[in-house]
Amino acid sequence: MSMHLTAKPGEIADKILLPGDPLRAKYIAQTYFTDPVCVNELRGAYCFTGTYKGQKMSVLGTGMGIPSVLIYTTELCSEYGCQKLIRTGTSGAYDPNLQLMDIVLSQATCTTSSLNDHIFKGHFAPIADFELLQKAYNLAKEKNIRAFVGNTICNDHLYQDPRGYDPTVWADYGVIASEMEAAALYTVAARYRRQALAITTVVVGADVELGAEKSSAVLSNPGIQVGDAQKQNGLDDMILLALETALD
Repeated sequence: MSMHLTAKPGEIADKILLPGDPLRAKYIAQTYFTDPVCVNELRGAYCFTGTYKGQKMSVLGTGMGIPSVLIYTTELCSEYGCQKLIRTGTSGAYDPNLQLMDIVLSQATCTTSSLNDHIFKGHFAPIADFELLQKAYNLAKEKNIRAFVGNTICNDHLYQDPRGYDPTVWADYGVIASEMEAAALYTVAARYRRQALAITTVVVGADVELGAEKSSAVLSNPGIQVGDAQKQNGLDDMILLALETALD
């Protein structure tokens, strides 16, 4: 048991999937795990443990944003001994070649967060575990899944003020997608020498800016984003890719 998780020692597997949405965690467990057991409900962060293809596996809904993920991944590594941590989330495309429902494998992540500024005199570069990244990419090719490897940006703000934020600058430097959790995941994994990978599904097209001026355009044009129901239950290619990547 940790400060934010009520699971007992041994109740969380050393391989864990980390969606942001706790209901997606429930969906993953009920759909893909054999004999799933809920080992945490505290703060609505559902955590389930079961087996997948004979191997013990867990899934935890971390909530949104760097601070939440930072708390849960730290406790998973320090208190529960998790070794493989794979984020299964959603992202917005910065690269126009990315289509809705394409999969992004985050090789490294830039960030607008100051989460590491108090630790380092320089700027820490959070990166994925190469073994997991390579395995996920090869599996995607084998399964004919559209998956793109690249640098991503981990933002503190979903709804940006366009007067102070220009996503085209990141895109000009090869950043392919935006999300909100990978920098925390990769930083904690580096601290505890664990394997981590962020796998996300594109749910907002590259022609959309989630800022004050264009947020209404998102709502009026559903063709450029994926609906909530599909985000919760329609991400099976990504989920299966994550599960297969996590296997020993």
